[in-house]
Amino acid sequence: MNAKQIELVTSSWKLVAAIDAEIVGTLFYNRLAELSPDTKPLFRSTIAEQSKKLISMLGYIISKLRNLNDIIDEVAKLAQRHVNYGVTEAHYHTVGTALIWTLEKGLGENWNKELEGAWIECYDLLSSAMIDAAGYRKQDAA
Repeated sequence: MNAKQIELVTSSWKLVAAIDAEIVGTLFYNRLAELSPDTKPLFRSTIAEQSKKLISMLGYIISKLRNLNDIIDEVAKLAQRHVNYGVTEAHYHTVGTALIWTLEKGLGENWNKELEGAWIECYDLLSSAMIDAAGYRKQDAA
């Protein structure tokens, strides 16, 4: 990610984080379930609890975008936990689609193609790191 993309993601996240976590989470998890009903059983907490975790985790990662090396080990551990929850490599694509849709809805008139591109770049970077850490690509190659 370049500096401009990081700034776009960081500044737009501040707007999203100002929205009630449960509202953002409900939008996200409902959209995710619409796109991929097989993800519903992966979440054992209530939407309220899951939403708080999602917003907290995203906020933390976004705060570290300028220094991703500081959290690469944490991202790897998060990916490995997701494998244990039953997350597959295909789920990462669906989560990305649901996240971008949620951001577009939450940011409303602040959303534009440049911001969308920055968020896609951010998500692709992080999801690729998680997919690699989870070992999906190694399993596929075997």
